[in-house]
Amino acid sequence: MMALDDTTLTTLADRMLADYDNATPGTVFAEGLRLTPPEAWRLQTAVADLREARGERVVGYKIGCVCKGNQKMMGLTHPAWGRIWSSELHETGADLQKARYSNPSMEAEFAISLAAPVDPARTTAEELVEVIEAVYPVIEIHNFTLRGEEPRGAELIANNAILAGVVRGAPVSDIKAPRTTDLKLIYDGETVDAWDGLEWPGGMLTAVGWLAERLAGLGKRLEAGDTILTGAWGPPIPMDGRTRVDVTSSGFGDVSARFT
Repeated sequence: MMALDDTTLTTLADRMLADYDNATPGTVFAEGLRLTPPEAWRLQTAVADLREARGERVVGYKIGCVCKGNQKMMGLTHPAWGRIWSSELHETGADLQKARYSNPSMEAEFAISLAAPVDPARTTAEELVEVIEAVYPVIEIHNFTLRGEEPRGAELIANNAILAGVVRGAPVSDIKAPRTTDLKLIYDGETVDAWDGLEWPGGMLTAVGWLAERLAGLGKRLEAGDTILTGAWGPPIPMDGRTRVDVTSSGFGDVSARFT
């Protein structure tokens, strides 16, 4: 394992961003790079600094690995988070190109947008609802390519939690009352993953407090206007040769995109 001094960090960040831009993410992990999770977050942040320097803007965060089983598989003891970029936030009906991604794979999920900052000391479901502006159904796009040896949690973190984009449906702002919803991920008219009995708000906001605390430790906070992907219930599903993606829910509406 190499020492992650400032010079090495800069070199790795340049390489990671170039690979990401070329839709070949994380090739340095195929060459034997091994990092601890704290080092991986330093690398994710160094890449983020490069993206901001060239004019991209962070508009929110993704929470991943909320399931204990997935954490164990990745060698983690906690969820993972990544940044949502303004250049990668799309609206329903988007036409996107598969060539921009590496093994493009999708998850069905819900996102929230914030009307006010989140106080890390006030993150019960009831407290969070008071600062949430709207809920959205989303298609979460992943570069589902991991090249290093298992466990791959640090590689996943360094690769921005493998987040490559978000397609967002219409906002639902009537969110004060609890509700139950289903959720389906559909490729070319075929349901490839589905869940029933998902509870709002408690069942969907369990990891947001963790993210708020994690960011507070870095001197950051969840701000008004941020979009937060609250965590998926299943793994990313590769699209392979399919082109249309739909996510449907009885409680929060639908979202679609086409990949050609």
